[in-house]
Amino acid sequence: MARTREFDTDAVVDAAIGVFWRKGYAATSIQDLVEATGIGRGSLYAAFGSKDGLYEAALARYAEQSTSDVAARLEGAAPARDVLRDLLLYIVDTTVTDPERRGCLITNTATERLPHDRVAARVVGGAFDRNAVAVTAVLRRARERGELPPDADVTAMADLVVTTIQGLRVQGKAGADRRRLATVVDLVLSVLFIQDRSSL
Repeated sequence: MARTREFDTDAVVDAAIGVFWRKGYAATSIQDLVEATGIGRGSLYAAFGSKDGLYEAALARYAEQSTSDVAARLEGAAPARDVLRDLLLYIVDTTVTDPERRGCLITNTATERLPHDRVAARVVGGAFDRNAVAVTAVLRRARERGELPPDADVTAMADLVVTTIQGLRVQGKAGADRRRLATVVDLVLSVLFIQDRSSL
């Protein structure tokens, strides 16, 4: 009869997220994961198969949490410019107030593991796509309410916002301060919500 696991799988994955987020995939050893999760090597391999398996589980869990957080922050009836500004400044604040400047595990994975890790590429691409869908919905509502012109390309605009999110995280991880990043946020929004688009 199979032996019942004596640990909380979610708690193990959460602990692994912390290690991979802080150290990256390559610099994380199995011993690091054993110490962080509190389970033995045998149990870790039995549950996840390998370091890769645990990394995939951690990345997928982080991606779900991150994209759900973004979607939740885009809800509400406030003007789209205000909603997007609040989201982007939240990204800035969570990045620059992190004492370790870890950035974002999704962004870190994109720069460390892609394009060679196909599983990671699928998770990262899926996270970017989910964020783009959520932002597109906000911009589509803005267009319907007259906050954007009728011919506004909300898909391209959403891609700009998602790209900005990743850039803010990388710049923040590299040491940029809040004032500098907040200026970028306001500039991007001024482009998205420019009144006279004939000059573009």
